[in-house]
Amino acid sequence: MFSVNHQKFMEMDELSLQKVPYFFMVDFLAQNVEIFKENEIEKSGLFINFQNFSNTKKQHELSKKIEWKSFPETLESFKKGFDKVQKNIRLGNSYLVNYTRKTKIETNLTLQEIFYHSSAKYKVFYKDFFVFFSPETFVKIIDGRILTYPMKGTIDASLDNAAEILKNDKKEKAEHYTVVDLLRNDLSMVADDVKVDKFQYIDFIKTKQKDLYAMSSEISGTLQPEYDGKIGSIMERILPAGSILGAPKQKTLEIILEAEEYSRGYYTGVCGWFDGKNLDSCVMIRFIEKEGDELYFKSGGGITHMSRLEDEYQEMKNKIYVPIH
Repeated sequence: MFSVNHQKFMEMDELSLQKVPYFFMVDFLAQNVEIFKENEIEKSGLFINFQNFSNTKKQHELSKKIEWKSFPETLESFKKGFDKVQKNIRLGNSYLVNYTRKTKIETNLTLQEIFYHSSAKYKVFYKDFFVFFSPETFVKIIDGRILTYPMKGTIDASLDNAAEILKNDKKEKAEHYTVVDLLRNDLSMVADDVKVDKFQYIDFIKTKQKDLYAMSSEISGTLQPEYDGKIGSIMERILPAGSILGAPKQKTLEIILEAEEYSRGYYTGVCGWFDGKNLDSCVMIRFIEKEGDELYFKSGGGITHMSRLEDEYQEMKNKIYVPIH
């Protein structure tokens, strides 16, 4: 598909077969893969807060009033890439494309403060280079079973009947079906007896700017014997994550690279903690990156043939927030 870092995935296999705990990060194109054994994590300037692993230190309360400004591109600028995506969908080259943008932001918070004071299922701060606070699990591996929880579709929770509206929204539903289907296929490459355990359940996400509802499903399977214990091989096989790419994968990736015209880098990559036996990993979204002295927030959403330009532009802007209460 493109040149992935095969060597590093092999290193991950070696460690996981030896049951050595480690943390890993893979960028969007699977070209940069970083691996940190437990004793190397802190030395690397890496702070992690997952549900079952954390190396954070106790922090003082945030005493300052948060300043937060974003400078989204114009609708016209957003439309250029959006039109390229829609044209490819009309031509039948893809039926779901995750189109993302980067937006300049200004805040009086440091990346480290954002890491410590935001609330999310998965948080990572890396070397004053980036921080993310992701609500989205990629895959979990527990006792030889692999599970994934695609999250597609969000809505402002303050709207009347927001959860119901989200559940019944034609476009969001179609997008969710597509991603569930895609991830079921992805898991089938490394697992048997793949099935959808829970379909379209609603999560509540609280943020400083606004509260959101998000729609998720749960899919699981039993790892095939040749993938048992081989975390690197599993990742190499199923990346990039379907929920932040689209379908079909290869052609959609080409469309994204043409339409976005910026490098995602580690944004929409995945990272995970292997504890010597089981794995928990997440998709690196809700992502703020430092470039020189500037901060950029990377965000986006899934585009289908039903997508409306104004709605997608709004969704991209809605996702520019920090979950600090």
